[in-house]
Amino acid sequence: MAMKSRPTMMKRARERARAEKQKEKAARRLERAQHSTGRSSAPDGVDPDIAHIQAGPQPPADWQVLEDEKATEAEDETE
Repeated sequence: MAMKSRPTMMKRARERARAEKQKEKAARRLERAQHSTGRSSAPDGVDPDIAHIQAGPQPPADWQVLEDEKATEAEDETE
């Protein structure tokens, strides 16, 4: 009894899709690796996330300031 070719065709299509996805991922990895080499690195022992923070109380972030306070601060700076 002969087997239908449909499962083989479906499997081949899945394998092609998987191979294509792997190629795309490899291209993205290569692109990311090339872009990461151009980044400026911080000196040894310095965490770039906290390099700009100074000791003492920190000013609130933009998302923490209410709209009314922003308008008041803008008026104070113009004076």
